[in-house]
Amino acid sequence: MSLKSIVRELREMKGGIGSISRRGVEGKHWHGRARSHIAPDETPPESEPIQQGQWANLPPELLLDIIRRVEESETSWPARAVVVSCALVCRSWREITKEIVKTPEQSGRLTFPISLKQPGPRESPIQCFIRRDAATPTYRLYCGLVPSENESDKLLLAAKKVRRATCTDFIISLVANDFSRANNTYVGKLRSNFIGTKFTMFDSQSSCELPTQPASRTHRRFHCRQVSPKLPACNYSIGTITYELNVLRTRGPRRMQCVMHSIPISSIEEGGSAPTPTSFPETYDDRCSLSAGPKGKEQILDISSGSPSESPVIVQGSGEPLVLKNKSPRWHEQLQCWCLNFRGRVTVASVKNFQLVSATEPSHNIPAEEQEKVILQFGKIGKDIFTMDYSYPLSAFQAFAICLSSFDTKPACE
Repeated sequence: MSLKSIVRELREMKGGIGSISRRGVEGKHWHGRARSHIAPDETPPESEPIQQGQWANLPPELLLDIIRRVEESETSWPARAVVVSCALVCRSWREITKEIVKTPEQSGRLTFPISLKQPGPRESPIQCFIRRDAATPTYRLYCGLVPSENESDKLLLAAKKVRRATCTDFIISLVANDFSRANNTYVGKLRSNFIGTKFTMFDSQSSCELPTQPASRTHRRFHCRQVSPKLPACNYSIGTITYELNVLRTRGPRRMQCVMHSIPISSIEEGGSAPTPTSFPETYDDRCSLSAGPKGKEQILDISSGSPSESPVIVQGSGEPLVLKNKSPRWHEQLQCWCLNFRGRVTVASVKNFQLVSATEPSHNIPAEEQEKVILQFGKIGKDIFTMDYSYPLSAFQAFAICLSSFDTKPACE
């Protein structure tokens, strides 16, 4: 049978991106969800059989060749949903597909949910756009240059803004209709201080292998064995975003700085590498193991809802964290405004527009071209439509969280 016939049959398989609900995994949470969503990267429980089709018993060599050819031919969404369909056929297809599909850093492509937590490509950035719904208020991150006319864009992440008495939270999820922390679609959050000058990024999973203690301040305390296996109850601080106060109310763009505690400065040095998670924790016990106490003692895990300053800071070893700063714009006399070269990706002037580059010291072994490289750029192209282009060492989740900070009100910075 030809490759076109195989691809055609895979397209006809009911499932694709949103099919895990129909296969028995988290059916309650995934019911009614569109195919454009990324499905959780989880192996279905053995107690629930997977429906295996006529392709389940193919020889491994033939299966490897088929999936490799499918992966090479379907390079962009929505066609790339066929690659995800390959991973949903059965366990053997899933393992081979995960082996063939490369990380965004290697391939420049987003395929599985975990790729949203992996660093972007080093050469050319991954281009996305954010659609804001001010009435809800929610923010949706899509993969693509600009919104399509038929609205079939690939949804990557969604965030909901929640105002509290002393801060503002942006809850980040894999789907656009469920922002609860009590299921596996929750991936993290962004929290601001009272005046909107400092933001803390939280990840639902730790990015390092070192023992890390969750927050000490709690409103609830649970033993690991007493919590639902699917409850992502931990929040790990992975970075902070600070906006400079504009006390004199001088005219000019915002000044911001990002300290990425989970990314060492050595990642942008020659031969360096950034932390690259390979999967989401499948059970709550996996999260508990990151902060396991001495052998023979039962570990009590704190579920924090307190101040961000009391939350853990994840640092790769003892290395110095990566610091990003916004690129200084130049004043255009004819246009009478501050300008940056967004290479055609930003078309509307806005105080929210920015470009981030690494903030390095002469003591750092960073090449000059790497110091000038734009790691993340964000800007407005229309009413409630913004572009987001990111590259190594940031992930889509980290870049999205940084961009969300630009949407919050900052009267003390403007």
